[in-house]
Amino acid sequence: MMDARLPAHLEISGMIRAVQAEGGFATVLSKGERDAGAIMIVTLDREGLARLYERMPQMDGSRPYVLSREQNPDNPLEFNEYLVKRGTQDPDLWVLELDVADPERFAALQHKAG
Repeated sequence: MMDARLPAHLEISGMIRAVQAEGGFATVLSKGERDAGAIMIVTLDREGLARLYERMPQMDGSRPYVLSREQNPDNPLEFNEYLVKRGTQDPDLWVLELDVADPERFAALQHKAG
């Protein structure tokens, strides 16, 4: 079955507009392959610690964004090192940082929209 996924640059653009419409801020930390690049979402919690959301394949064939990593307050550099490592492993990877009021809700909405 053919995957009806939007090209990555369109999905990124849509996410940025959705964040801005909610009064938030979004920035591209790493620009990946225009059409087929994977997308990771970084958010900051109220304490300033980063959280990473990635698409994870499910048994029903869906690919929702799920929380995959949280920044350790005792070793904050580890999170950034992980992002660098992932970017090295996958040069097509997009990394988008979002400043939204409710990151979990936003990630769930992206699954429904995509």
